[in-house]
Formats: sequence, structure tokens, C-alpha cells
Amino acid sequence: MNFKVIMGAVLLLCLWISVGAQSSSKHSFVIENNLFLKDGVPFRIIGGDLHYFRVHPLLWEDRLLRAKALGLNAIQTYVPWNLHEPRPGLLNFNGSADLLSFLKLAQELDFLVILRIGPYICAEWDLGGLPAWLLELKPSVRLRSSDASYLSQVDNWWKELLPKIAPELFSAGGSVIMVQIENEYGSFGIDKLYLQFLQKQVRSHLGNDIIIYTTDGAVEENLSYGSLSDDGVFAAIDFPTGWDPAAAFALQKRFNSPGMSPPFSAEFYTGWLTHWGERLAQTDAKSTAVALDDILRLNASVVLYMVHGGTNFGFWSGANTGAGPSDFQPDITSYDYDAPIGEAGDVTGNKYQEIRKVLSKYVGRELPDPPPLPQRTAYGEVTMTKMGSLFDVLDVIGNPPGGVKLEWPVPMEHLRQASGFILYRACLPSSVRPGSKISVVEVYDRAQVFVVSASKNRMFLGTLERWSSNSIMLPTAAAVADFRLDILVENMGRVNYGRYMGENKGISEAVFLDDDPILGWTIHTIGLESVSELGPASFTTTGIANSNLEITKIKPTIELLSDCTLNVTQPSDTFMSFNGWNKGVAFVNGFNLGRFWPSAGPQCTLYVPSPLLRRGENKLIILELEDSRPVQTVEFKDRVDFTCGSY
Repeated sequence: MNFKVIMGAVLLLCLWISVGAQSSSKHSFVIENNLFLKDGVPFRIIGGDLHYFRVHPLLWEDRLLRAKALGLNAIQTYVPWNLHEPRPGLLNFNGSADLLSFLKLAQELDFLVILRIGPYICAEWDLGGLPAWLLELKPSVRLRSSDASYLSQVDNWWKELLPKIAPELFSAGGSVIMVQIENEYGSFGIDKLYLQFLQKQVRSHLGNDIIIYTTDGAVEENLSYGSLSDDGVFAAIDFPTGWDPAAAFALQKRFNSPGMSPPFSAEFYTGWLTHWGERLAQTDAKSTAVALDDILRLNASVVLYMVHGGTNFGFWSGANTGAGPSDFQPDITSYDYDAPIGEAGDVTGNKYQEIRKVLSKYVGRELPDPPPLPQRTAYGEVTMTKMGSLFDVLDVIGNPPGGVKLEWPVPMEHLRQASGFILYRACLPSSVRPGSKISVVEVYDRAQVFVVSASKNRMFLGTLERWSSNSIMLPTAAAVADFRLDILVENMGRVNYGRYMGENKGISEAVFLDDDPILGWTIHTIGLESVSELGPASFTTTGIANSNLEITKIKPTIELLSDCTLNVTQPSDTFMSFNGWNKGVAFVNGFNLGRFWPSAGPQCTLYVPSPLLRRGENKLIILELEDSRPVQTVEFKDRVDFTCGSY
């Protein structure tokens, strides 16, 4: 071949490689002149929070398409450390924790992604996303601080997480344009060394081509404590819906370097959270849309919190506190949030339509229609037959079988348990007498107290609650030496916000009989991680019956009601109604749907997404904590119900 031809081909190949390299490196998302620039062009973020871990993975695309039809160009999501590392060094990036698949899907649907990597995320999520095993460490770590032990654990986690994120950055051809460190830190602490550590770790793993940001309430003190503008970290803000956005953005500008403050509301609240025992939180659709328009008219960027809330499946829902740690406010299982896209994908409400009208004025394109609503089916009533008592299957679901024997009670974290229930057993001492008082120094969160007689009658004495009573009187029939005392404690979700975070669950100190501590305990941890293997054959014949002695009007027996199947021809979304039930946990095909508590309300139904069901038989297991009827019915409806409770 002619030498000139060969050299020409080589030069063309080199030119093609050079152009390709320039093309691949020209993706950029930066801040200049108080603007976001995407590949050098001014860009307005119109985003929404949608948390991959609150939606079944097979429904991610459906929910993202609904967000696209609303007018969004970006998705913001937290990354919960405790979901991804449930035990030290045990990593989980599968199923609902498959972050990378979510990022790739978002990119396929032409979304940019804003990641909020914590390590603390709040999010109405158990312990604000921090793993409960941090509370096991000795000496105790100071959460959300520059405590060396805490930083060491964060460092270990981020060495796993951040390299997975690096290829997904926008500058590397992915979708991630911004990474948030911590969450509203200015309302919690003043430890700048901690924030600087987080910033340096992100830079070391992700480089200089990613915007690192913080989010704090639009209050001068919060921004002063929570921002790091001198370290090149962009300060974003959030503020209540209806505040003056111009004033808020002017304050934001003061906490960013000159030219580095595009107005950005990182959490525009479309609704609000709901606790058990409250009315469902709802906000007006039109006033919400007007407040959003007020922000967008200022050429500001915004993220809707939430665009779609989803569900706190399992035991992941968090809690708040009021004036003190005893003012405990656990979150309901649904995270509907009164968002534009409902928990099960509804977009027919006024809020979706009103917000869509506003966004259509600013997106510069015709909005697509949302996909049809997934099919829903009212499968009707199913009769649940009692398998037996939770106490009868401790060797199956307790850990370890036979329990742990200790002189003093300890909280569940000391036994490497993160969630669920914990049972404390001890014999009543010889000093017991009618009228003696059983008291628990601290019960976190709710304890049901029983006495088992020598003839194996189980007598329910009452309930101790973190927010009300911590003691109970022994009636004559129960005040007998060597009768066994059973205290079953439920962890109802860890506090995820504020100064009272980091509490241990269960019994953290002592149990007293009058003035003397009761010693010699057998402790069973009941995490309920798996109930699939349970069946009638799992239950031992203990001979323990529930006493009919007139001790109290309610005699719960902690029943596992099952031996029941739901027959399905075509799996579709449905809602499991607990009207007429009291309190407990429900499982479908071994999957923990979450807590139900209709007697407190407002949530009556648990959402069952169609991917959890299969054609044919579907196994149902319900743990009922407060009703001993041998047979009950549960109804599967085609709509959500938040009308339970009395207010």
C-alpha cells in the first residue's frame, strides 16, 4: 500500500480519536455567573425527590415516566447507608437497594440525577439512614460529628459507595450532576471539621468535575453552621411553602462565593409527613402550585419534595420527637406525603394537575401524557386462621434459639439487632406481693407485659409506652414468686431528626419490682427478617393458655394469624385493609409490608404492589399484637384508605 495513503489513514484515525476524546470530555455541569451551565448552556433544574428504596424496582420506570409527564428534568434521591450496609462490611446493592440500576434507568429516560449521599439523610427513615450497628460500637461514637470512630466508619462506607458512583457522573457520561453531603446540618451541629472531612472524601473519590452541595433551611444561623462556601461547596436552601422566595434566595447568595449562587430550592414541599395518631397531612393543591410558580418566576431552580413518596416497607419508617425523648412520634408506613404522584402511582388528583399546569409554562416543550395507572384489583375478603402465638415459635424466629442469658436486660443493639421486637424473660422474685409495681426505667418504644403461672396460664397485665406509662401494678393472681415475667418490646422506628437521635431500643437500663431490680434474664431477639418458613408445624405445643382471670379488659396473646392464601389469577396492585384490627405487622409471600395500627390511624390499608404477588397461591402472615380472636378476615381493596383512628 502507498506510504502516503497509510500515513493519511493514520492521521485520520488520530484525528478521530482526538475528536472523540474531546467529545466525551465536553460534558460538564458547572456553576458560573450565578447560573447552572449544562455543557456550557444555562440550565434550570426542575426536579423532584423520588427515592428508589421506597418503590418496588419493577415500578421504578412507571413512577419516573409519571415524573417526566409532570415536567421534570431531574430526579433527586437520598442514599440510605443502613439499607446498603445492614451489618459492618455486609453490602447490599440488590433489589430495592440497586442504586446503579436506578441511575442507569433515570439516564435512559433522559433525567439528570442529584444524589444526597449522607451519611445522614433524615428522610423520615430509620435513624436518618445511619446504620443501627453504629450504636453498638464501644466506646460510643458521636453521630454526625468529627468523632474519629464515626469518621472511620463513614470512610469505610464511602470507599465502597463513591467508586460505584464515579462512572455515573455526568462528566463521565452518566447522569449524576450534583452530590449533597449531610442534610440540613446547620439545624443540628456546628462541627465544620466534620463537613470538611465529607467534602474532602467526595473530592478524593469523585474529582473536581462534580458540584458538591449542602442543603439548609433559609435561616441565617442554619446556613452559617451548615455551609462550606470557602471550601468550594455550593449552599442550597429549603424553606416552607409560601415563604418569600426572593428573600430566601438573597440570603442564600450571602453564603456562596460571588457568582456561585444560582437560586436553588432543594426541597419545595409538596406535602408533609404523617405520624401514627394524627390526621393525614394534606396541603392545598392550588396554593402549592402558586408558591411553585412564585419560585420559577424568579428564574430559580427547584426540586419538589416529594414528587412521589412511595412506601416505608418493612421496619424502615422513622420517627420524630417533640419537647423531649418521651414525646415520641413514629411515622406511618405509607410515605404518600400528599405528593403529586400518590403512593400507588395516582396522578388524577388536583395537585398533579395544578403543578403540571405551572411547569408546562417553563419547560419549553410539550409534556407527554403519563402512563395509564397500573391495574388494581379488589380481591375481597380472606379468612385468616390462627397458627399460634409468637411465643410458641421463638426457636424458629428468635435469635439465637433458646435466647441469651444475662443478669441485666440490655437493648437490642447490644445483641446486634436493628429492628423488630425483643422479648425479656425473668422470674418474679420472692419479695413479690399483691400491689407490687413492675417498672421499667426506659422502655423504647412499646412493651406488652405478661406473667406466666406455674400451671402455664399466660396473663396479660398491660402495656407500657415510651410516651405514657412505664409502670404497672401486679394484681393478686399474678403476684406469685417464681411466676415468669415476659416483657415484649416493639421498636417502632428510630428517631431520624433532631437532638434525640441515637436512642437504644428495647430496655436500656433496669426493670424493678418495687425498689429492687429484677435480675437473671433470658432475652430473645425477634427481628422478623424472614417468616417464609413459618407454618402450622412450626408451633410448639407449650400447653400455655391465656388466662381468663379478670386482670384487664383486653388480653392480647400476640397471635400469628395465617395458614391462609390469597388466590390470584392476574397479579395487580391492591390494598390490604386492616379495619377492625388493632396493631401489628403484615407479610405477603415473606415480604414485610410494614406496620399496621388502625386503632391509632390514620392509615387503614397497606399498599401491596403487583410485583409482590404471583399467579396462584400467595401466602399471608399477620402478626396481631392486641387481639386474640382465633379467626379474622382481612380485605383486599382497590383503593387506599386513610380514615382510621379517632381525632
